[in-house]
Amino acid sequence: MEVLLLWKRSFQIFLRPKKSDFLLFLLQHQTGFLPLQLTQAVLRRLSPDKSSFVFEDDVEPKGSPGENQILDQFIDPLSFRKYGPSSLISSSSAFATFPELNEQEQLDVMELELPAQSHAAHLTDFYWSHSHTLYPIIRKNEFTGALWKVYTDPEDPLVQSPLWLFRIWMVLAIGSTAYCSVSLVDESESVMFFNKAMTYFEGAFSCGDMAALEVLMLQVSYSFFNQLGPNTWFLVGVATRMAIGMGLHTSSTYENVPVDVSEYRKRIFWSLYMMDRVVSMALGRPFAMRDNDIDVEIFADVDDENIQPDRIVPQDPLKPSSMQVPRHILALRKIASVIGEKVYSQTKARGMDQGQRDEIVHQIHKQLVEWRRSMPFPLPELQGSRVPHLSSSWFDLNYYTHVTMLYRPSPLCPTLDVPKVKILAESSAMSIRQAMNMHLQQRLSYNWLNLFGVFTSSLALMYSVTAQPDSLSSALEQTGAVGDLELAVELLSTFGKKFPSALKCRGMIREVVSRLKDHLAPQD
Repeated sequence: MEVLLLWKRSFQIFLRPKKSDFLLFLLQHQTGFLPLQLTQAVLRRLSPDKSSFVFEDDVEPKGSPGENQILDQFIDPLSFRKYGPSSLISSSSAFATFPELNEQEQLDVMELELPAQSHAAHLTDFYWSHSHTLYPIIRKNEFTGALWKVYTDPEDPLVQSPLWLFRIWMVLAIGSTAYCSVSLVDESESVMFFNKAMTYFEGAFSCGDMAALEVLMLQVSYSFFNQLGPNTWFLVGVATRMAIGMGLHTSSTYENVPVDVSEYRKRIFWSLYMMDRVVSMALGRPFAMRDNDIDVEIFADVDDENIQPDRIVPQDPLKPSSMQVPRHILALRKIASVIGEKVYSQTKARGMDQGQRDEIVHQIHKQLVEWRRSMPFPLPELQGSRVPHLSSSWFDLNYYTHVTMLYRPSPLCPTLDVPKVKILAESSAMSIRQAMNMHLQQRLSYNWLNLFGVFTSSLALMYSVTAQPDSLSSALEQTGAVGDLELAVELLSTFGKKFPSALKCRGMIREVVSRLKDHLAPQD
């Protein structure tokens, strides 16, 4: 609860920013920037007359949510919303959102029918290429067969089960909201699909441990885009405890289990691992599971049809499997895990000399370079696809985002030398440029995770430019930081269409850009 109160205080400051308190607080507590005197030095350099930073007061359009609503919306992934700590119970009612609807909305949801087959095919195709590529938690062939059976034989007992109905409606909801996150179109359809899925939640949740785990993880996948129901942090934590309780992190659990069942469970576990790393690193929180406790192998690099109950048929080396991209993304999450445990651990850094610290950073950077060089080739090509991670730009964006995460001030390296500051300036700037590149390709997903990413990269760039020993005007000319921060402002304007609080971030960066321009040498 102490962390939650700290975060709430930070965003209260964020909503009424009269000074630089929010920037200082966020740099220290969320992004790992240390120590306080460094950020104070940045602000003094930007504002040598010690005048206060004054941010825009009226950045939301008329009719936008009030202050408390904005606060709730922006920190929703961090808080328990109405589900406080006492809600960490076994009752599945803690996850249901359907009772929150009014009578007419409940009636509309109850009467909702499946969309036309062509539209369902569009949404499920986007789910398979987008969310399933990130988190392969559903057996595609089984799902596809069940979905079309609903249309051709709706009385079949299989497709009348709560578990299958939950899966079908949730996949449609995730496919719809994932598409909306890229295209920024109205999300009312995905909300209706989600609420329809939740009418089957309790029945699906009661179908056994693995079914219950899958049900929670589908909710996590949805929550990355749309914050209905319990928040992401809550769901990942509960799902992780359940998975560990089932022993999915230990290799002995998979002994004497049919190969196809074993592979399915490995995909479930490692998908949850990736979810945990993504959310924890974004929010600056400890991981829900430790790498030292995991000894299970990752899922096989083969397509579903190659997995049989008694063996795995080798994949054709000239035909990349559908698991190649998920496995490569998992490799990145493992590197992020090393960064979290070695770079941002207060205890691990104690007693190390500077040489040891530099070696850790160097080795992790090498891993990131190798990860980027060994990206899957060729990437799956879907005609007209706007899936972010089926583009090489997505891998560039994640490479630079993780390099930024590695080089910003941290418990391992609280004070940066000049070479590290320059690497940080380059990586944070490139992170913003790659996000803009994806924006121009209409492939950037406008979800809260990427909003955090753009904002923290902007903070890192502001810090790295002002922390360089050269004159500020010289540093600005060499790095082109003003232009990159203006790109961030443009991106945050687009995020503001979905997240009103992104406009507050934009206002902060605009003010910093204005101050930085005062230090640029006049052009002849």
